[in-house]
Amino acid sequence: MSVENVRSINEGYFRRVMKQSNNRLWINNPTVEEAYKAIEAGAISCTTNPTYSAKMIQAESEHSDAMNIVCNVVKEVKDDAEAARIIQRRLVKRILGPFMLIYEATNGNAGFVSIQGDPYAEHNPDNIIQEALEDMKLGKNVIAKIPVTESGLKAIEVLLEEDIPIIATEVMGISQAIYACDLYVRVCERTGKYPPFYITHITGIFDQYMKLVAERDGIDIYKDILWQAGCIVARKQYRILKERGYPVTMLGGGARGIHHFTEMIGSDMHITINWKGTADKLIEEDPPVVYRMDTPIPEYAVKELMEKIPDFRKAYLEDGLKVDEFMDYGPVKLFRDIFIEGWDYLLKTVKQCREKR
Repeated sequence: MSVENVRSINEGYFRRVMKQSNNRLWINNPTVEEAYKAIEAGAISCTTNPTYSAKMIQAESEHSDAMNIVCNVVKEVKDDAEAARIIQRRLVKRILGPFMLIYEATNGNAGFVSIQGDPYAEHNPDNIIQEALEDMKLGKNVIAKIPVTESGLKAIEVLLEEDIPIIATEVMGISQAIYACDLYVRVCERTGKYPPFYITHITGIFDQYMKLVAERDGIDIYKDILWQAGCIVARKQYRILKERGYPVTMLGGGARGIHHFTEMIGSDMHITINWKGTADKLIEEDPPVVYRMDTPIPEYAVKELMEKIPDFRKAYLEDGLKVDEFMDYGPVKLFRDIFIEGWDYLLKTVKQCREKR
């Protein structure tokens, strides 16, 4: 057996995914150590969200550095809300460097690090725009992460006109994806600028919400069907994006299990997952790289979900949601509530640090 064959056999899971498919790994909310581990494993870019600061403060390996940043910012800034935004940027800035090497090596086609701002400011497009513009000053490999809501879409339009790369996030329904992609095409054709544009599907959070609704409303439905609800919508979204020829990349997110990665293999989707509990688990289990994206969507499962869970129907139909319904759609609200919880923890830490001065 040749050395090349032995090396191929011993390569880790994500490296094999890169060689055997067009799927790519992004890492979500990593510590500095996890960022380096993820890159070594095959990650090409990184996402963060409004819970990032809280997670760094609570992480044993990051707590000391994170608290130093918090206390230093508190000394500089009197307003707690503004302090929180600056803390988030300074914590994220620490992981720009490792991914900058990828950014430069790929001529700006990878190595991105996303920032998503204050969830309390998401109702105002001007606030979203201003935060994104401030975020972009951190480094050339920063990518803005903007929710596909009525206010977020207004912000996305302005930022695209400025040639700013964007992750359109909090996408749970097909109608959200279509609206955001149509907007991207209109703006790009008008301006002649085509900044990188990633359209998400937050598969795991969607599943989490479907399960909560089934339990809350006493819906009689097999757990096997609920397990695949998010993947069913994601597959349909992916197919529509391809059929319509949108010049965008679909980015899976919000994973709550390894299947939110493995079920998407065989596409050109990029997928962002946490290091702890998902990426490290896949590395440990080292499953075979098997194409599953084109697995037929089971009609019985779609029928059950459509008939029994109205919120699934809203996600699955191309016209299931209107723009002014995006923000308050159940799965989107659940995701935002998670962000608010994390942001509240940051604000609480800022207040405590200020009181100790």
